Amino acid sequence: MINKYTDLVTFDKKHVWHPYTSMSNPLPSYVVERADGVNIQLKSGETLIDGMSSWWSVLHGYNRPELNKAVTEQLDKVAHVMFGGFTHEPAITLVKKLVSLTPDGLEKVFISDSGSVAVEVAIKMSLQYWQSKEQANKHKLMTVRNGYHGDTFAAMSVCDPVTGMHQIFDKVLMKNIFAPAPTIMIDDPWDDKETEQLEILFAKHHHELAAFIIEPIVQGTGGMRFYHPNYLKTVRQLCDKYQVLFIADEIATGLGRTGKLFACEWADISPDIMCLGKTLTGGYLSLAATLCTTNIAETISNGDASCFMHGPTFMGNPLACSVAIASIDLLLQNNWQAQVKQIESWFKQAIKPLGENKRVKNVRVLGSIAVVETHQSVNVATIQQHFVEQGVWIRPFGKLIYMMPPLIITQEQIETLINAIASALPHDKFFND
Repeated sequence: MINKYTDLVTFDKKHVWHPYTSMSNPLPSYVVERADGVNIQLKSGETLIDGMSSWWSVLHGYNRPELNKAVTEQLDKVAHVMFGGFTHEPAITLVKKLVSLTPDGLEKVFISDSGSVAVEVAIKMSLQYWQSKEQANKHKLMTVRNGYHGDTFAAMSVCDPVTGMHQIFDKVLMKNIFAPAPTIMIDDPWDDKETEQLEILFAKHHHELAAFIIEPIVQGTGGMRFYHPNYLKTVRQLCDKYQVLFIADEIATGLGRTGKLFACEWADISPDIMCLGKTLTGGYLSLAATLCTTNIAETISNGDASCFMHGPTFMGNPLACSVAIASIDLLLQNNWQAQVKQIESWFKQAIKPLGENKRVKNVRVLGSIAVVETHQSVNVATIQQHFVEQGVWIRPFGKLIYMMPPLIITQEQIETLINAIASALPHDKFFND
C-alpha cells in the first residue's frame, strides 16, 4: 500500500501538470481516495472537511444519492450525442428550468462545457450582435479592475491586467477598457460619486463598446470583494443609456451562493447576457450555460452569418444536463435560502475574533462565502500542509484565505475550518515577507 501510494505521488509530480503550478517545482498534491458529504478522504488516511466546494462547484456535498441516480439513469440511455441536428429531453428540461429561474428577459440558452467557454460565448454573442446590426465599430469590451472571468483568450482579456494572472499574455490579448474597481462595499453607505469615472468612460467609448462584463456583487479571484448593489444598478442604466450590452458573469455567484438565487437580484436588474457554470451540476460534471435575450438571438440569427458561430463538441451533454436538473431540483427542495442564511450566521459568529488578529486586514462574510484577508500573502505549500494536518481543505491565494463550503456543512464543521485558520495566523512560516 505504501509503495503504491508513493508511486502515485511520484508519477503525479513528474508527469501531471496541475493548475497554476510549476512542473519544475510543483506545489504538493494530495491523493484523494473518496469523498462523502463535506468530507474528502485522502489515500494517505486523513479525512478533510472541504471548505472550498472543489473550487465553488460542489453545491450539495459529495456522493449525493439523488445526483448519483440522475447520472446512472441517464447513463443507461445515452451518455453523449452531438447537439448539431439532435436534441434530447435533459437539455430541453434544463433550459426550461434556467429560463424560469433566471432574471426576466433571458429566454435563449446556449449550453457549453465550462465557465470560461460560457464567457467566450457571451463575448462572441455581443460582437456578432453588433456585427449583425452593421455596427462593426462596436468591437471592444469594458469591465472593472479586480475582475476575473476565466483562462481562455477572450475571457483573459477582461480579467484584471495585474491581479487577473494573465499579464504575461498582454501583447496578444484584445485591448479592452478597464474602469476603476468598485470601492463601496455591500454594507457601506452609497455615494453617487462612486460611478462618476465609470460614466465618463461610457461617454467616451460607447461608440466602440460591444458590451460591459462584470461579476455581480462578488469579485472572486480578483479579491473576494463584496461591492454595493447600486453599482450594478448604475451599470444597467449606463448600458441602456449608451447602447452597450450588459454581460453578468454569474459563474461563481449563481444558484444561491450569495444569499440570492442570482447575484443580480441584489440590485433587482436583468442583464442582456448571463453566464452560468461551476455549481450548475452540483460539482459532478463540467457544464455551463450562456443565456441571452430574444432580441440578441434574433438579431444574430438575421445577420449575415444567419446563425451563431460556435459549437462545442460536448455541448448539451445528456449526462451533465441530467445531473444539473437534479442539482437544481435538490437546491429548490432543500430550502436553500435558509441553508445559506444559517451558514452566513455561523460564519459571522466564528470568524469575527479573527478580525482582531494583527496579521488580518479584514474579515467578511456574504451568504455562504467567508473571507480572511491578511496583510501578507500566504505561502501556499506550507499553509496547505498545515490545513491538511488540521483536518481541513482550504486553498488560499495571494492574501486571501477564503471558504465557500457545500450547503450541507454543519456549525461544528465551520468552527473546525475557522479554528484551522486561527491556528495558522501566529506563524510566520505560513506567510511571505
